[in-house]
Amino acid sequence: MWLLNYLSDILFCRKSLLFLRQKLYKNMDYNIENKILKKMKQNRRGKIFFAKDFAAIGNYKACSKALERLVNQEEIMRVSRGIYAIPAKSELLGMLTPSFDSVVRAIVKRDKAKIIPTGLFAENVLGLSTQVPAKAVYLTDGAPRKLMIGKIPLTFKKTTPKNLAAKGKLSGLAIQALKSIRKNRVTDYEIEKIVNILKKENPKYLEHDIKLAPLWIREIMSKAQTDNKI
Repeated sequence: MWLLNYLSDILFCRKSLLFLRQKLYKNMDYNIENKILKKMKQNRRGKIFFAKDFAAIGNYKACSKALERLVNQEEIMRVSRGIYAIPAKSELLGMLTPSFDSVVRAIVKRDKAKIIPTGLFAENVLGLSTQVPAKAVYLTDGAPRKLMIGKIPLTFKKTTPKNLAAKGKLSGLAIQALKSIRKNRVTDYEIEKIVNILKKENPKYLEHDIKLAPLWIREIMSKAQTDNKI
């Protein structure tokens, strides 16, 4: 009989320890959730946060689970893999998803990287194409990666320093846009539009950036210099 009582006591102790452990973990999870939410609410709505921003609150696994729970509770929004925000509110539209540009800027700031749009996305930014790009591609000196921001695939492609050496925002975009269009496809209308855009560039930046471009693109960019000197 004593043996049964002894085993019963052991079983009771184990169940009690298990209950206390579960309660402790639950309280720890709750504290992590609260700390994450408090940190996010201390900033403006729409500010981008990365999972690594909460490293001081708890280990990566615990924070990831807490973020997942906060998303499920609709306290915060998952913008993309490892990227979160408390969305801004609009009286007309309700909750607003952070803009594509704000997400890109946050990634660049975090990585301390240089970027420049390329391909059809560069054409669209300059207004050379009305076609909405199916994806956004940036050249970068940071880490290459692929993400989904809403329904738009975002790609950062590792490139050489020369492709990011342009000093002027407009002239750098013009080089990438023309590379995308290609020499044998560029039209007189596109050339005229690019030249007019480049007239707004800082002359010193334009002079510097022309030297970075392929010969056929240099000839187009130089027209903006010639026109400005007349």
